Parts: sequence; C-alpha cells; structure tokens
Amino acid sequence: MNRKRVLSGVQPTGAIHLGNWIGAIRNWVELQKSHETYVCVVDLHAITIPHDPKLLAKNTLSTAALYVACGMNPKECSIFIQSHISAHSELCWLLNCITPINWLERMIQFKEKAIKQGENVSVGLLDYPVLMAADILLYDADLVPVGEDQKQHLELARDIAQQRINSRFSLDNREILKVPKPLIMKDSAKVMSLTEGTSKMSKSDPNENSRITLLDPPDVVTKKIKRAKTDSYLGLEFNNPERPEADNLLNIYAILSGSGREVVAKECSSMGWGKFKPLLTDAIIASIEPIQTRYKELIADQGEVQRILDQGKEQAQEVADVTLKRVKTAIGLLGNAKANY
Repeated sequence: MNRKRVLSGVQPTGAIHLGNWIGAIRNWVELQKSHETYVCVVDLHAITIPHDPKLLAKNTLSTAALYVACGMNPKECSIFIQSHISAHSELCWLLNCITPINWLERMIQFKEKAIKQGENVSVGLLDYPVLMAADILLYDADLVPVGEDQKQHLELARDIAQQRINSRFSLDNREILKVPKPLIMKDSAKVMSLTEGTSKMSKSDPNENSRITLLDPPDVVTKKIKRAKTDSYLGLEFNNPERPEADNLLNIYAILSGSGREVVAKECSSMGWGKFKPLLTDAIIASIEPIQTRYKELIADQGEVQRILDQGKEQAQEVADVTLKRVKTAIGLLGNAKANY
C-alpha cells in the first residue's frame, strides 16, 4: 500500500522548546507510523539572519539528536540536514527565476521580520519562502504539517508548483511538481509564551523565561514556571479571552499530564496559582526527562547521530535528484548526456 508522503523540519536557531515539541514533533512521531515521513534540519533557513557559525553547527547536530530523542525513528523515517542535499539550493534558484517578486513582498513574515532587522535585511530573508517551496516540492510531498504562521508559505509553494511550473512547462498535462496539501493535525496545540499569553512561544524571543526548552534541567524549569505570568483570578479556566495565560498554562498541563482538557478543567476550576504551578512543573519535568536521557546518550555517541544523518541523506538524495532532473528537463536545461542534433 502506498503511503502518503509528509515533509517537515525545524530551524537550528536555538534549543527546541515545548511549543516545537507539543505543536509539531510529537505529531511527526505519530505520522511516521502511517506516512512516508521526511524530516530535515533546515539550516539554510537559519542563515537568513546574522548568526554565529560555531553555534549554528552545534545547534544543527543538537536538533537532529533531539528529533531522535523525541521519538523519530530512523527505521521509519528519513532524518537529514537540508544543506547536505544541494538540490535544495539548486531548485530554489530555478524557482526564483519564475516566481514574481511581488508574491514575496506580500509575505507577512517578511514584513514583520524586516521591520525588526531594519537596514540589515538580506535578500535571503525575502527569498526564504521560495527555498521553503523548494524544500517541500523536491520530495513530492503529499502533505505538509503547518501551523497558522506557515499557511501563507505553503500556499506560495502550491502556487509556484501549479501556476509557474506545471501550467507553463507541462507538455502532456502531467504534474512536473506535485502540488502539496496542508495537513492540519486534529490534536495540534499552539503553545504560547510564558511571559505573554497572547504571543506564541518562540526561540527568537530575547527573554529566555518566555520558553521552556527540552534540555532545561529541573531547577530551570521550576524557576521559569514560578516566574510565568499569571493573573489575580482564583481558579483556572479555558477559553476566557481575558485570561490568556491561564488558558495557555492549563493547556500545557492538560497535554503533558495526559488527563485531557475536560478532566483538567474540573480539577483546577477552584485551584490557586500557588497549588497549580508545582503540578505543572512536575508534569513538564516528567515529560521531558526521557527525552533528555536519550539525547545525552546520542550526543555522547555522535557517530550514531552521523550514521542516522548519512542514512537519511542517502534516502532524501535519491528522491530529490529525480525531482530536480524532472524540473530541469521541463524548463529546457540541457542534460549531461550527449545531445543528438
């Protein structure tokens, strides 16, 4: 039976946090059992902003190890580093040449990040949605797990595939590039900042207390939860727009405790923050402890991580090269074989 193919990835711009794990990676772990799954560390995206080369290399390896520590099984999925597959950059250039620049200028994330970076905005920051499209389209992905903040980028990938490649260069109405569909996970959850309940938990937030990383030791988790923003109400509840922090922290507890929202809502309906925060702290520590144990084993044996990445690269390269050749042929680039004139 042919399984649907899924592709996703995370930037190695910092330690993976609860939001990355709960909202994405835990879902990938389940998907690999029923889908042909490719997950990459998207290091080329990480250099669209100023970065420390040594830290980037360290974080790239760390992110790959955390994928495995979280449950991504190299026997069931392909784990690889984006920059190790040169077809990503090559297809990106080909797509650049047929993508209207105004499509990129309307990207919401570019506008937001450009404001923050001021005069230091790079061409890469404007262009990275095309690289993202190349990432997705290279692997003939049927489905792409996306959150609200990435829907626009997936739509760009779909438009490039259908309107700029397939409709213009297909001679027999066959797909040159597969047009992917979004995969909205039913149990996906958005985890918000610990310091501001209306903002998404983010690796780029300068305040480290805004997030809990999967590698935070118990004492750090305890301090961050103690400092987490709360309110003056007695009792916790979901879905009250005036209490975003209560909704966020209660949601994290419902997921990590395994009790579910209905049970947790009853359990905490009259509970004060002083009693709730230790419960949440214990649930977080218990949940990430096995991940940390497995991560330490992997980092201690980096040869094993490299073996996994080499295997993933080989599997990804095979698919990517076929797609790239198909696109190059379709747009008229002469192949390496001797031509007959």
